[in-house]
Amino acid sequence: MNANADIDVVRPSGLSALPPEFDSAVAWAAWLYYVDQLNQSDVAKVMNVSRASVVHYLQEARESGLVAVQVDHDAFARTLTSRRLMEKYGLRGAAVIPDLDPNDADRRIGEAAGRLLASMVDPGDTIGVAWGKTVLAAARSIPRLRHDRNLTVVQLSGSSIGTSDFSPEFCTSLMANRLGARCINLLAPAIVSTDELHDELMQEPMLVNQFRMIRAAGKVIFGIGDIGPESTYARAGISDAAALAGMIEQGALGVIIGRFIDAQGAPFATPLDGRTVGITLDELKAVPVRICAAGGARKMGAIRAGLGGGYATHFVTDMATANILLE
Repeated sequence: MNANADIDVVRPSGLSALPPEFDSAVAWAAWLYYVDQLNQSDVAKVMNVSRASVVHYLQEARESGLVAVQVDHDAFARTLTSRRLMEKYGLRGAAVIPDLDPNDADRRIGEAAGRLLASMVDPGDTIGVAWGKTVLAAARSIPRLRHDRNLTVVQLSGSSIGTSDFSPEFCTSLMANRLGARCINLLAPAIVSTDELHDELMQEPMLVNQFRMIRAAGKVIFGIGDIGPESTYARAGISDAAALAGMIEQGALGVIIGRFIDAQGAPFATPLDGRTVGITLDELKAVPVRICAAGGARKMGAIRAGLGGGYATHFVTDMATANILLE
């Protein structure tokens, strides 16, 4: 490192003896700050100078080229994309992960959503949990929290006969275990046989109490799904293939926590509405913090509609999905 001839002139008289391996006070300060990773106050103590002098030395180091700051352009591109998503869709927050293996996107998006949720959890929170691949990945990977935070995790929709990987009760219980939270599973099917049975069930004291807790949730995590034959919704066995195909033909485009939306993101009325046990889309919108995790070309129309419908306050996706959403 080359000495800066002007530096020694402005050094405070109290400066500690310069170590022999450094040819200037600027080089010493830069090493302590950037390599040893001391904060500015600690650097000042080591050098026996004021914090203002340290600030001056570090500025000189950058201006002279002794220290060069290298920008990770990919990371900043994701930050810019996140902000553009927030602006376009009225979000309070967005996180965009890099594109890697498209076959592993659901897991990686879910893991990022889990980290985001963990960073936002406050003591005493009630957290609503939906279901699906990304939500399951979030539940599996969310950082463990202390068991003294008085957290409650509630299931947002009734149970299905799908595989255990996609069951609402599994996602909820797994999330509760990771967070050290009380787990409230919704003890009813996702779809019952008649509207009358639905209305009777909703008057049961246990379900009344459970829905009171669901409506008290301050944060929720959910996904947006398509409703094609290979979709999670279709595989869950909630609706038969013929009925699902008919709803698609009439204009249903996607599904959010068991509720259908159209291309504009508005609720899409179906014969299942009066038989569905779970949070409604209006109730979802009433939750203060709504973290949506979704990505993938197959779901693009549904994701665009869901974001346009205002169901999310925070969105987690991958770069490929984000770029298409911004077109």
